[in-house]
Amino acid sequence: MKGKSILWWLSGALTVLIFLYFMFWFETFSKIANYPPRGGGIVAFGDSLVFGVGATEGHDFVSLLGGMIGEPIENLGVSGDTTLSGLARLDKVVEKHPRIVLLLLGGNDYLRKISREETFRNLETIILRLEGDGAIVLLLGVRGGLLVDHFDADFEALAKQVGAAHVPNILDGLFGNARLMSDGIHPNDEGYRLIAEKIYPVLSEILR
Repeated sequence: MKGKSILWWLSGALTVLIFLYFMFWFETFSKIANYPPRGGGIVAFGDSLVFGVGATEGHDFVSLLGGMIGEPIENLGVSGDTTLSGLARLDKVVEKHPRIVLLLLGGNDYLRKISREETFRNLETIILRLEGDGAIVLLLGVRGGLLVDHFDADFEALAKQVGAAHVPNILDGLFGNARLMSDGIHPNDEGYRLIAEKIYPVLSEILR
């Protein structure tokens, strides 16, 4: 009898955990614009971090993520891009009609002392344009500051406002670690691997 009681208790606990998981999943992903994803490819759109500066061939996070999900991700990263220059070439993304866009911009805005207001206004415009075309946007956060991250709360607020999926500060834990960086800004192969591992859980849930 005691063994049966334990089994009933474990079964009940497992049922509750499964219920809570699906409630969390529904609460999170039901708020994402254009979810579930339609047909079309996956595009990564952004700056040198998307392009993969500092990585050897095939070890940028976009290539690594493509291998992890078993589907190629088109890399539309341009080194040096700001949110404004990204906005200027947004048509090249929209004309592909992707079902998911990984969006990573804002780091160069901070380095060039572009105001936070302009940075996040441009990001909002980009996201709404992509969502208007039917894509799910996965917004990837970057650090806005050396000692204090001035962007973290803004990325989170923007994601909620426009219904984008979100991964906060993908460089968290990498800055200042010579083992993970190729220079002061860009990761090396190991750093990009860690970035891919941060993004994968959210991307895989979107694709599920």
